[in-house]
Amino acid sequence: MANTYDYIIVGAGSAGCVLANRLSADPANRVLLLEAGPRDWNPFIHMPAGLAKLVNFKSLNWNYSTEPEPALNNRRLYWPRGKVLGGSSSINAMCFIRGHRSDYQDWAAAGNPGWGWDEVLPYFIRSQNQARGSSDLHGVGGPLSVEDLSFANPLSEVFIQAAEQAGFAANRDFNGPTQRGFGLYQVTQRGGRRCSTAVGYLRPARPRPNLTVLTGALTLNLELAGDCVTGVRYQRRGMIRTAHASREVLLAGGSINSPQLLMLSGIGPARELERVGIDVRHDLDEVGANLQDHLDVCTLTRCSQPITYDQLSEIRVGLKYFLYHEGEGTSNIAEAGGFLVSGRGRDDRPDIQMHFVPALLDDHGRNRLPGDGYTVHACPLRPQSRGRIGLHSADPRQPPAIRANYLSEPEDLEMMLECVRLSRAILNQPAFKPFRGHEIYPGNEVESRQGMIEFIRAKAESIYHPVGTCRMGSDERAVVDPQLRVRGIEGLRVVDASVMPSLVGGNTNAPTVMIAEKASDLILGLARARPRAAEAEAA
Repeated sequence: MANTYDYIIVGAGSAGCVLANRLSADPANRVLLLEAGPRDWNPFIHMPAGLAKLVNFKSLNWNYSTEPEPALNNRRLYWPRGKVLGGSSSINAMCFIRGHRSDYQDWAAAGNPGWGWDEVLPYFIRSQNQARGSSDLHGVGGPLSVEDLSFANPLSEVFIQAAEQAGFAANRDFNGPTQRGFGLYQVTQRGGRRCSTAVGYLRPARPRPNLTVLTGALTLNLELAGDCVTGVRYQRRGMIRTAHASREVLLAGGSINSPQLLMLSGIGPARELERVGIDVRHDLDEVGANLQDHLDVCTLTRCSQPITYDQLSEIRVGLKYFLYHEGEGTSNIAEAGGFLVSGRGRDDRPDIQMHFVPALLDDHGRNRLPGDGYTVHACPLRPQSRGRIGLHSADPRQPPAIRANYLSEPEDLEMMLECVRLSRAILNQPAFKPFRGHEIYPGNEVESRQGMIEFIRAKAESIYHPVGTCRMGSDERAVVDPQLRVRGIEGLRVVDASVMPSLVGGNTNAPTVMIAEKASDLILGLARARPRAAEAEAA
């Protein structure tokens, strides 16, 4: 049947491209990959520094905003998510961070056997092609290229030196034996070009005749027969079509779109579905719940020398990049950073992460400030506040309701204050003296606790790490079990960052790739143990 596949994957993002590659590696598996966005044709996707331009391309971005956040002056925070082959791995800053090993021990202890550090590390290694070579913690030969930056602004090294002067250790490898310390980030690049999952995983799989990739295909809802998912309805080029899955449908839309699609299909909290007129097929209260994100605060300082990225000639940078793949165009902009343990740490794990940007970055780069400067991003790594994804409408074309509920727990505000204090401590070190102008944000005049709180409420923003809205667990309230199967529904799994029971200590792209790598083994192991229905009937 032309519209029947073994596996249907919804979302060709960080996880979906991995699944498409691994599942279609067996020529007997017929795989359909659906992506609402376009192909990754835009040259700014592949030029690392082009991420500064991508904020203006609404066709490549879901352009979500939260509902008014009560603790942040009722602001609606901007939540960019990739709407393109590669998903957010095609528009992110490419920092390759696994998180702390204890984060995964926490997952296992929360009722997820098989997801401890020793079990997930092999999948991180399998995914990776580490330019520095293989080791007990790094792999070579994998689809995802991980390299040192080809170019870094001199101020990034100044930031690392200042962190050492402030008493923090240097660290050349945040994914090595210890996470703590400051250094340059490694990035998902290949020869100075972005290595998204669309490049690393999907591109080599595209010629396979058993893999069908459809872009511009918005999935409207899941098709169910009783408590079994049989396929999906999607809209493409103005027409609504149905695709059937003989084995499984795999949701890989991310922490916003996956719970939204479940609810649009009648799977979720009954009260939420009934409120917008959706028939309840399976009352699963935690769909959309447990939302967590890294809230970020930026400290901006004027630079007394014109060496930042603020005033670069875009023509010169572009020519050098597109001719030779060299220079500032290969920068991920957030070049340096670090992990540290604050005075409020509950164990020896770093609880704050920093990203240093040798440019003035305000409102996600959408507000261009005059002159030259530099920015320190800082975020608490394990926020206690929890939010929820809900629905505004039963219309799949309408965005969901994102209620992040930032700073609803008092400890999160205290950690944000620590972030500002420590950012200032580093920026005030002697290494920055030749470059230091006046502080733009929070501003030299802001010194009191109340003034700092007002600054945080007025300027804090997401650093784009939403997780947890289809929580994995062994308890009856969990949305998916440790095999990522949706509880109470046959033939359906969720494979993306939404299954994380808790945030990892760092950027979330590499862990999302790991989840998809491990899921592909779980899925293929089940497939090998269970013959196709037609084969069973023939036997």
